[in-house]
Amino acid sequence: MSSAETSSVSVCSKVLGWLHLHRSHQIASESLHGGKLAAELMTCDVCSEENSNCKECNCKQKLSGSTKEVVSNGGGNCSFAHAVINMVGMLIGLGQLSTPYALENGGWASVFLLIFLGVICAYTSHLLGKSLEKNPKSRSYTDIGHHAYGQKGQVLAATFIYLEIFLALVSYTISLHDNLGTIFEHVQVFPRWRLMSSSQLLTLIAVLVALPSLWLRDLSSISFLSSGGILMSMVIFGSVALTAIFGGVRSNHTIPVLQIRNIPAISGLYVFSYAGHVVFPNLHESMKDPAQFTKVSMVSFTLVTMLYTALAFMGAKMFGPTVSSQITLSLPRHLIITKIALWATVLTPMTKYALEFAPFAIQLERCLPISMSSRKQMVIRGTVGSILLLIILALALSVPYFQYVLSLTGSLVSICICVILPCAFYIKICWPEISQPSIVINVTLIALGALLGIFGTVSSSKLLFQNLKRTHSSA
Repeated sequence: MSSAETSSVSVCSKVLGWLHLHRSHQIASESLHGGKLAAELMTCDVCSEENSNCKECNCKQKLSGSTKEVVSNGGGNCSFAHAVINMVGMLIGLGQLSTPYALENGGWASVFLLIFLGVICAYTSHLLGKSLEKNPKSRSYTDIGHHAYGQKGQVLAATFIYLEIFLALVSYTISLHDNLGTIFEHVQVFPRWRLMSSSQLLTLIAVLVALPSLWLRDLSSISFLSSGGILMSMVIFGSVALTAIFGGVRSNHTIPVLQIRNIPAISGLYVFSYAGHVVFPNLHESMKDPAQFTKVSMVSFTLVTMLYTALAFMGAKMFGPTVSSQITLSLPRHLIITKIALWATVLTPMTKYALEFAPFAIQLERCLPISMSSRKQMVIRGTVGSILLLIILALALSVPYFQYVLSLTGSLVSICICVILPCAFYIKICWPEISQPSIVINVTLIALGALLGIFGTVSSSKLLFQNLKRTHSSA
């Protein structure tokens, strides 16, 4: 990797970031994972903003015509209100399904952990904004890593991002399997087959239906798949609220005060719910007044924390110890609103595969010879993506434990992306100007994040293996 590649922000990254933040306001409808991660990781081998006479680069050929028209060297035009909507859309996603389960298993006192982690993640988003201000050339999370620790920091950040994408895809597929199984619970869709259950066959078909989207080359075409992310989240929240009010389910269950033994595992679920930091630099760049980024973070995290808290208490009070790891699976089956919520939860993963795969595809294309034809690149991209998706499908069907996989993702990966790395990057970048109390706070957060990550990873991994062992022994 040349110095030009590692020491500058690529024009391609800027193009894709603007595509997702400005083209038809589409990023406002995305959930936590999706095309925004592609915007974070898009880089170019030739272009360098350090050189004002940037030569014609191959990235222009790789981007669709619709993306070229949004290239701009000017500032952003995103207002405060729009930025809040964008950030809320980035934060609300898969994690909200598990908040009632987490509260029930951690006790009602664990809501203070949820709020505390929300405060920490809002603070670390503020640190990312401060780090960006120190280097105008930084445009992405990996750029901040490079500014702080050079190529090693960039590689470390990218590694955690790719790992989060992979594990998120596994979680989406598990959610797809669970909700499809619930929708067709009493319907014999296929003749009984010894090797796979009906729900597994349905999941296989759903993944095969989504598979062609991995062959899409036009990045704007991939963007439209994320439309409705916030809408789907509101449908799920509305379903729980309407069930509590009109669904005939009494909210009379008593939530335990605190179950300390479960705190390490549920901390991963809580952290994953706030994992949107990867794309915050793109949002920062898109704002008319980046100085308001901290206020945007405070308002957005406050709104999201309120939504998570309300959803958690409603679900835990209605279903108590029987609450599922995905709240949609606990709702009464006969209600129309439940069917809508289940289908919303099914359709969301199917629209995310192409968006989640985009960063892998972009990195893969960078490794291909420039002389290779577009058709061959598309075939390689599609083939590799298809193989990866089938591997993810196999993992999801082999390890169908949504709560443990999600908790493992939060404890192993999200805690690093949301807490540890932003603090470490900020200390390194802003060291000459940081006060001693600020150093103490950030070092403490790094240590706290590391402890939560270690204990959460060990706890969720242990529970995962125990359930796998129990399943295989009873088979």
